[in-house]
Amino acid sequence: MILKKIWQDKTLIKEIWALSWPMALIMLFEFFIGLTDVYVAGKFGKEIQAAYGLAFQLYFVFIIIGMALSVGIVSISSRLFTSKNKVLFNTAVGSSLVVVTVSGIIFGILGVLFSKNLIHILNIPQPIKVYAVPFLTIYSLGFVFDYILMSSNGVLRACAMIKKSLWVMSVVCVMNVGLDFYLALGTPLGYQGIAVATVISLFVGCVLSIPYLRLLIKNFNFSWAPIKEIFKISWPSGLLQVFWQLASVVLFLILSLLPYRNIEILAALTNGLKIESVIFLPAFAFNMANAVLVGNWLGKKDNENAFRGGLGTAVMGVLVVTVLTILVIFNARRVAGFLSNNPIVIDECVRYVYISLISEPIMAWGVILGGGLNGAGDTKSVMLASAFSVWFIRIPLSYVLAITFGFGAVAVWWSMNLSNLIQAAIISKRYFGKKWMNSESVNML
Repeated sequence: MILKKIWQDKTLIKEIWALSWPMALIMLFEFFIGLTDVYVAGKFGKEIQAAYGLAFQLYFVFIIIGMALSVGIVSISSRLFTSKNKVLFNTAVGSSLVVVTVSGIIFGILGVLFSKNLIHILNIPQPIKVYAVPFLTIYSLGFVFDYILMSSNGVLRACAMIKKSLWVMSVVCVMNVGLDFYLALGTPLGYQGIAVATVISLFVGCVLSIPYLRLLIKNFNFSWAPIKEIFKISWPSGLLQVFWQLASVVLFLILSLLPYRNIEILAALTNGLKIESVIFLPAFAFNMANAVLVGNWLGKKDNENAFRGGLGTAVMGVLVVTVLTILVIFNARRVAGFLSNNPIVIDECVRYVYISLISEPIMAWGVILGGGLNGAGDTKSVMLASAFSVWFIRIPLSYVLAITFGFGAVAVWWSMNLSNLIQAAIISKRYFGKKWMNSESVNML
């Protein structure tokens, strides 16, 4: 009955789609960047691909604070924008961007200074360590630009300027992809050119975002009051990212313990994640769109549309993800062969894709509903659901089945599916309980 009412409300559907399709296109750009990175890394061998995969996982560990802050910024700014409180909006967004910039600089410095030490304490094959260090060190130079770009894009989405964000990210994509080929394959930088291309494109994206932000933010005074509210929303999201990224690294380490073909499997996982991202990134696009939509409706004190709209966005996202899942299944071997010429890596990658795609629509449902909860400021429930499914299901089950019982990498892939199912079930229960509509964050306005 609820879904029938949603699909009959054409205005609601148009509003959902108007924000969702640009976000999906932005995530497609992200996919092309990642796919190009892996393809170019593959030109240098399986060790470089595996090293890139490790460095990329650690990259996200360093930008966790920026990702968390962007969740809080979107949640607050989307509601303040529709509540018409321009003074508080200017102060909240302007102050948060100052904090974001300072945080990016701090973590960039930490990345440059400690990348080598961090990688060398990990129990992974030595060839991967050697190549991963320069990857992560160079990436660290771009942390501040990534912090600013994530938050500025969030503000533009929250303020009905999603097409401006789309324009910025299209330039970032074209530049990153072009520089990947030129710097890595056409200059003495070699494989390090992949990381340099990322840093340059992120810098350009920041420069392009500044004029749009100046249109929105005028005459603000720095204040800790909205920052505290943003932190209250952001810290569960940040902790979630810590749990999630550390879990990715732990899975990487578990696969490193396999007694045979561990480097090939790690390279296959790197490639498989990039192929899977053609599905996950659109799901994440609907997640971010849902955060803005729910936040905007709550800012208008329209709880009914907040609930219905969040649910409609999830259904729409699952339909898109299901179609993409079918397309990827039928093209998995072709894409895997494009990313690597090693037959073992290709076979392992295809096996990963076939197994992991089983749970993609379920994953999308939980992720998108979680975006609605984030928009309401109910980030703690999302964090608890994800942390439980990953650290109490995925990690221990992967180790026991893959290492203790010797079922290998396949056991890890199935453990990931089970954790996706449990996470989606917990988030669904929270969403339909509707307690998030009365959270302290919502009432703050």
